[in-house]
Amino acid sequence: MKHYEKLVELGCFSRGELADLLGSDATAASMIQSYIRKGYIERVRHDLYAVISLESKQPIPSRYQIGTHLFPDACVSHHSAFEFYGYANQVFYETYVTTKSRLSNFTYDGIHYRRVFPRCEAYVIQTGGVRITSIERTVIDSINDFEKIGGLEETLRCILLIPTLDCERLLEVLACHGSGYLYQKCGFLLEQINSSFGISQQFFDECRTHISGSKKYLMKGGIQQNWQEKWNLYAPDSIQSLIDKGVTAYDTI
Repeated sequence: MKHYEKLVELGCFSRGELADLLGSDATAASMIQSYIRKGYIERVRHDLYAVISLESKQPIPSRYQIGTHLFPDACVSHHSAFEFYGYANQVFYETYVTTKSRLSNFTYDGIHYRRVFPRCEAYVIQTGGVRITSIERTVIDSINDFEKIGGLEETLRCILLIPTLDCERLLEVLACHGSGYLYQKCGFLLEQINSSFGISQQFFDECRTHISGSKKYLMKGGIQQNWQEKWNLYAPDSIQSLIDKGVTAYDTI
């Protein structure tokens, strides 16, 4: 029990981190087994443990802190990053974690942790014990992966809650991704909602210089998409009509 307060400060930890704290791997292994039996900690997965509050009997670390501690390169991303920043209409039962490390999706304390492979590894910040993608990278990553993570409607609703976007940083993240198709999607979508941001024309001109030479579809089937010549893209004529639709049926808390 004498080390419990130190563990509370960590929130969650690996056996190696505990061994560094105690100065002995054997002592760390013994303490882990003892503290699990007493209900002071819980195993999240493999070599990651969460400290349990003695008052509430609930895990002390947030889902975002847990996601951050899964691997040295892990960071909270996509819709989960929007949630952390306070720019989400809905809070999902899922936490998206971007990492190059192999991670099988798993559930802990009612939250499903989903791994996303990084297309860009820069533009990650640390705040409040959480590694998380920057606002601009969150926007670009989410547009890139919207069909796998939350859907286009929810992605756009999140983006519209952001007070301002830095055009130069958006372009830096796009360059990091290096995808002509992503320049098309981002240019088209952000232009459609630009009345909320006032993004400069230079941003859209730059996007157009990088677009793919082949004709692309913004999204997979199920909705009418028409030819948008400016962006060499098949897409709905009115993105605003998608945003104005009723809240989608994704699992929420």
